[in-house]
Amino acid sequence: MGTLYLVRHGQASFGADYYDQLSALGQRQSERLGRYWAERGLRFDAVLTGTLKRHAQTWAGIASGAGLDAQPLVWPGLNEYDSEAVIRSIHPHPLQKPDSPEAYRAHFRLLRDGLAQWMAGTVSPQGMPEYTDFVHGITSALDHVRSHHHGQNVLLVSSGGPIATAVGHVLGLSPDATIELNMRIRNSAVTEFQFSARRHTLLTYNTLPHLDGPDYQEWITYA
Repeated sequence: MGTLYLVRHGQASFGADYYDQLSALGQRQSERLGRYWAERGLRFDAVLTGTLKRHAQTWAGIASGAGLDAQPLVWPGLNEYDSEAVIRSIHPHPLQKPDSPEAYRAHFRLLRDGLAQWMAGTVSPQGMPEYTDFVHGITSALDHVRSHHHGQNVLLVSSGGPIATAVGHVLGLSPDATIELNMRIRNSAVTEFQFSARRHTLLTYNTLPHLDGPDYQEWITYA
């Protein structure tokens, strides 16, 4: 049996003009996770990431903290959906950048609704694949891990949507349940699958062992 560690990227730049960039805190979260694993002697036989900048930066932070130098396999199917395109598919009018708790809640209500309709095939967000193709991009990465890395430790760095989709696929969850997983996942959170040549099994979801303790409570973020 092998273990697949799925990590959501560190805090990015939600609400900024350019989201796909780790914040200073996101960089610290990533490096802290690497140090945590190094302290426990965890090494990886293979690393997969999406193509987004925040994925590469998160892996670089983990590698720096852990003293790793592996060359990751870049897998485009691990990229996040375009949340703005999802929202525009059901709300074509321009939205102001969220700048208050109420505005943030409204943003995520629209995102939930848009995701549900995309998953049901009701809408086709501009520039995005059909939902079945999005799922295939993720499950193909899981299949690759099972077929090429049996008995090994594998790290996968991606985003909340793909990781929640992977968990939903393994557990056979409904679209609504998968969306709720997506909305709850935290930055730099670790999800673990045990895997054999035949299947993946969920061990943990959305954990932050590297941020456990009073010194790191303010490091816990969601966007």
